[in-house]
Amino acid sequence: MIDWYFGAPRRALGLICLACVLMLAFGLYLQHVVGLEPCPMCIVQRYALVLVALFTGLAAIFRTRALQVTGSVLALVAAIGGAYTAASQSWLQWYPPEVVSCGRDLYGMIETFPLKRALPMIFRGGGDCSKIDWTLFGLTLANWSFIAFVVLSLMLLTLLVRSRRAR
Repeated sequence: MIDWYFGAPRRALGLICLACVLMLAFGLYLQHVVGLEPCPMCIVQRYALVLVALFTGLAAIFRTRALQVTGSVLALVAAIGGAYTAASQSWLQWYPPEVVSCGRDLYGMIETFPLKRALPMIFRGGGDCSKIDWTLFGLTLANWSFIAFVVLSLMLLTLLVRSRRAR
């Protein structure tokens, strides 16, 4: 099974891309159907997933080993950044601060700031990063996100090591 996966780097990269797209779709489901409001750290994790999906998807398209390695390295950097953000959010959830300093409400931003400053703030999310809205098997979304980013990082690292040995 592992040789089937890692023996074909393009297939592995495509599957990583698909996994990221499915995780993004699940996040959008939780936001738009379940009604969970993403916090700024959640938005950063989404951006990291988008980058991993983009880099692995592009790397899967190309047959050139150099482009596959470049895409894998860029995806690995994005996955590590996502893992760091998810770990930071998990820490905030385990040890919540006295004062919430993670987000603002939409109307308060528009009333307080000029539109050119308020628009970028809107895309940062507005929920409380330390708030736990959803759990599965006792783990929060941030915990699951951290696990997913670590698994993605390990898969990408394995691909890169195998690519290096194949030369």
